Amino acid sequence: MEISQVKDLANRLKANIGKVVNGKEEVTDRVLTALFASGHLLLEDMPGTGKTTLAKALARSIEADFTRVQFTPDLLPSDLTGVNFFSQKEGDFIFRKGPLFTNILLADEINRTTPRTQSSLLECMEEGQVSVDGSTYQLGKPFFVIATQNPIETQGTFPLPEAQLDRFFMKLSMGYPSKEAEEAMLGRFQQENPLDSLNPAATKEEVVEAREAVKRVRVSDVVRGYIIDLAHASRSFEGVRLGLSPRGALALMRGAQVRAAFGGRDYVTPDDVKEIAPYVMSHRILVRGGSALRDADAAPKALQGILAAVPVPVEK
Repeated sequence: MEISQVKDLANRLKANIGKVVNGKEEVTDRVLTALFASGHLLLEDMPGTGKTTLAKALARSIEADFTRVQFTPDLLPSDLTGVNFFSQKEGDFIFRKGPLFTNILLADEINRTTPRTQSSLLECMEEGQVSVDGSTYQLGKPFFVIATQNPIETQGTFPLPEAQLDRFFMKLSMGYPSKEAEEAMLGRFQQENPLDSLNPAATKEEVVEAREAVKRVRVSDVVRGYIIDLAHASRSFEGVRLGLSPRGALALMRGAQVRAAFGGRDYVTPDDVKEIAPYVMSHRILVRGGSALRDADAAPKALQGILAAVPVPVEK
């Protein structure tokens, strides 16, 4: 797939999702960035802002399998991965696949389940595989996790540790719609749900091809140096206890490659890096005396200082 085709694919998907999720073009663009970068997404927002609707619209737009799991304190790892059970008919153990065997997994309210179950997602998110009783099973492609969490009603929740937050490519918040967008939403949903009549705009195979094409977008030594400078500055910035990890630096580069492809370019610019940095870096920065999850303002403020302190390279 050529870069121009990646741009066309992204535009088709944005337009198709926009038939259901109106007024959230920027959020949709970021979600597609995470999808095309082979990452996973953490959505933190109030209830009822359209997180599930967005995930379903994305799945239908690419003809992908979709599974939603409501995370609760009694959810077990085997409820996600699947179990081996003895079949009297077959006379042997048979593996029954769990909900992880899908293309798009909506992990709803991930912070309401125990750390043991949360950690069961780590291998599948990072390696694209599931291990059960010594056997390894490959997940389908694409495999995209959209995890949600509610910033209010934190009683009885299990906040994600920083090591697990780092597994998410990007953290987003949808926010409430504008007055005009909410009026349009009420009109569209008055008689029927637009999701029921939403037709695919692409195939999941095209998404897999686009992921490979994005990796071929050129990143110059100067831009790579800029990414490294940002990473090292975040680790030594005043007031920051935990900066960008090497995994985070790689995510920043991959996100910038997707931004370039969405712009129809086969090369990355420093502006691509700066544009995607707030969404890739904020949840990975831990300020002193707090956490990236609990203090919603401290990490973005620190990131602004980091971006301002690191000189942006210019073409000679």
